[in-house]
Amino acid sequence: MGFEEGDAKKGANLFKTRCAQCHTIEEGGPHKVGPNLHGVVGRQSGKAAGYNYSEANIKKDVLWNEQNLWEYLENPKKYIPGTKMAFAGLKKAKDRDNLVTYMKEASQ
Repeated sequence: MGFEEGDAKKGANLFKTRCAQCHTIEEGGPHKVGPNLHGVVGRQSGKAAGYNYSEANIKKDVLWNEQNLWEYLENPKKYIPGTKMAFAGLKKAKDRDNLVTYMKEASQ
């Protein structure tokens, strides 16, 4: 099982309710508790300029794409042990499909 193109509108609602308290996604948006996610698809983990990442996130050295974001968002602490991201994850595959679809579209 893996990422399948989802509904960006539903993903936007998920972002607003589950992510926006810690992240922005618009170009030039500020870092909050978590980094700004604009351009996250295609970016190396731990590389957003001006954000103080955990050592675990930097050392993971993954190039974010739809599939590995989908896997990460199921259980961030399992995917990157030692991450400071407190989010427990989205267990439903369809929710992750929708969220990753939105993040990809919103961050280009």
